[in-house]
Amino acid sequence: MEMDDDYIIDYDYEEPANTTLSEVGTQQPGQTCLGDGMCVFLIAITVVIFLLGFFGNGLVIWISGFKMKKTVNTTWYLSLAISDFLFCAFLPISITAMVMEEWIFGLYMCKFTSSVMFLNMFSSIFLLVVISVDRCVSVVFPVWAQNHRTLQKASVVVILSWLLAIVMSIPSIIFRDTGTQMGHTVCYNNYTSYPNGHRVIAMSRFVVGFLIPFIFIIFCYTIIILKLRNNRMTKSSKPFKVMTALIATFFMCWLPYHVFILMELNHHKYNLELLTTGLKVGMILATANSFLNPVLYVFMGNDFKKTLKSSVLSKMENAMGEEGPTISRYLSRSSSVDTRASTHI
Repeated sequence: MEMDDDYIIDYDYEEPANTTLSEVGTQQPGQTCLGDGMCVFLIAITVVIFLLGFFGNGLVIWISGFKMKKTVNTTWYLSLAISDFLFCAFLPISITAMVMEEWIFGLYMCKFTSSVMFLNMFSSIFLLVVISVDRCVSVVFPVWAQNHRTLQKASVVVILSWLLAIVMSIPSIIFRDTGTQMGHTVCYNNYTSYPNGHRVIAMSRFVVGFLIPFIFIIFCYTIIILKLRNNRMTKSSKPFKVMTALIATFFMCWLPYHVFILMELNHHKYNLELLTTGLKVGMILATANSFLNPVLYVFMGNDFKKTLKSSVLSKMENAMGEEGPTISRYLSRSSSVDTRASTHI
């Protein structure tokens, strides 16, 4: 996530040339944004997201990676948690840049931090798609899934997802640069040698990082819902609530970010204050997805009453375990693929 673009409050469109809206400012050297209420609010939210995401995903990594048997399902959760954990681990750098409204970490970290954050953004999104497709296949074709879903194949899918995410993060390595603007150092995308780069990259990130994944997720969960509704034994409404929450969260977290990034391509057509605020809020919402993932994909898999009575470790082990009597657990654990799974309440 390109959080390091977000540390300037006021913007000047004239220079430097070929930079994006959120990279140019008028803040004086040595000043911080702590005197601005909106800035303090956004920083506070980011700190909370960092704490929840860092420790929440760390807990998922510990349980799924070291305390549980390796399965297809735990492979998905472990990979997703690693992606979100790495993203959260770099948030303190972004928070520092937001507070100081200046980039103090040098050119190498400018390139590295941005590329790593985009790597984790895309890997997280791709893994959400993989989980959705896997659940859909397990519900629609339980016998086939039981015979063909293996740990080795799941590992290959995870590797391919990360390789594609690496490809999508390469532009940050190429175009990120540092420069001086009105007396302070900024980390920005330098498209001087490629004037159309900003538009091409923004559009490709929208299509590959939101539109296509969202279509896949909607399609998969629509099939699952239709399959369950046709199942007369499925009386619980919890599976539908969980799936609705998953789709709504993905949409709300990522759509504002991409909308304002695309609006930034023609920033002269929009109100400056609205656009700059929208960019910051969009970044925060996208960042929040990193700590919501373990909540939605792990903790919501348990029955609510039992969750309140169990310890944190029991919650996660039950949610990601291979056995479970409820259909809601079945939906949150695509590894339960026997022929009874789609009908057992």
